[in-house]
Formats: sequence, C-alpha cells, structure tokens
Amino acid sequence: MGYTAHYAPDQIGNNLLRALRAEDWEILRPMLEEWSAPTGTILHHPGDTVRCAYFPRGSSLISYLVVLQDGRAIETALVGREGAIGGIVSPGRLPAPARAGGQLGGALFPAELHHLEQAKSRSQTLRHLFARYADCMMAQVFQSVACNAAHSIEQRTAKWLLAAIERTGSPDVALTQEQLSATLGVGRTYLSRIIHDLRERGVIETRRGRIGVRDVDGLRALACECNAAVSSHFDDVLQGVYPSEFAFGK
Repeated sequence: MGYTAHYAPDQIGNNLLRALRAEDWEILRPMLEEWSAPTGTILHHPGDTVRCAYFPRGSSLISYLVVLQDGRAIETALVGREGAIGGIVSPGRLPAPARAGGQLGGALFPAELHHLEQAKSRSQTLRHLFARYADCMMAQVFQSVACNAAHSIEQRTAKWLLAAIERTGSPDVALTQEQLSATLGVGRTYLSRIIHDLRERGVIETRRGRIGVRDVDGLRALACECNAAVSSHFDDVLQGVYPSEFAFGK
C-alpha cells in the first residue's frame, strides 16, 4: 500500500470523500492509502482493535456481520462507495463490535485512525461530515434490525440485491447463492427456491458465481421498503452521497 497521488473528483470513487470541501480533501488526501482487497478479505473480527478506517471505492462492497455462537454470521449493514467503516467518528482504537469483510472485492482507501484524528483536529467541517455519515450508518443498522424481524425472505432477498446494485452501479453481482443465504441468515435450500422463483419471473438470471438483475422495477416491487428508507435518510442528512438510483456504469 502506498499513499495517494493527486486524484480528480471523478477518480476518487467514494462519494463520501467526494462530498468533502476542497480544503478538507487536501488535508485528508495525503493520509489515505491505496489498496485492492480480494473478495472475502476480513478487515477485522469482533473484539479486534480497530486501527484503520476503510473507504470502499467503485464497486467494492463491505459487510458488517454479527457472528453468533453457532458460527453463523448475519449481515447488519452493507457499505459501498457511499461510506466508510472503522471508527471515522470515535477517537482512539476501540474494539470492533462485528466482523467486517469484503463482500465484493476491489479498491479501498485505508486510513490509519491516528491520521484521521489529525485531520479531524484541523477541520471542524470534516468532523461534522463524518458525524453525519455515522448517523446514516446507524439508521441503516436500525432498519436492518426491523427488516430481519418483520419481512419475508423474498422481500429481504430483493432488498439486498437492490442495495448491492445501487452501490456497485452494475446490474450484475459476483455472489453465489450460498454466500447470499449465509449473508441473510437463511437456509440454502429455502433461498434456492426464492432464486428459482425470481428467475422464472424474469427478474434475475444466474450464472456460475453471479446473480444478474434483469428487471429492476420487478425487483423493486418485490422488495420491502427498507432500502428506500435508508436511501431517503441519506438524502436528508447527506444529500448526494448515496449512489443515484441504478446509475449503472457511472
């Protein structure tokens, strides 16, 4: 990993960083590093001391997963180019509350937390932007708790696929049915029936290791309201940071 060179706004690949004022970006830019993490990379385990924040770029996706005693790891938040993980608000090196792992590999900007603290000490607007993002992240976790308790597996499957394609900007997601069933915390056989039904309706298609969305409106009609609620909260708190709806290829 090496420190960044100059990046034009359209090369940053992370909407939260692009929302920075020019002077705040100049403070933070030398503290960021370049890294490409393969799918499945674990950024930290529960209880690990968090030493870095990570800003996903482009199509990279990171999942926060709560690990249960029986070994299951249930997703509570999905983070892409709209945000960051790993202590961008709290000072110090606190223990991680959940596992953070690369759901879809790709480019990231890691930043050591002591460097971030230096940047925030120099800019009140930088501190405020990160605090507003933390509010959005908390809203997503709250919505996830309600969703997991109240909505059907079909609704949650459709919601997850919508969230993924919005963040990546692509209608195709590099994900196996086994990975998706584990993420949702449901049985592989049960999810297979749902995937089969979505495929028969022409909403999705599946290839080896990939799920492609072919009817976004149909998928939206099947999903619960939770993804739209998260997007709406982002727009209220950090307008323009959540990816534009289905802006594929942008």
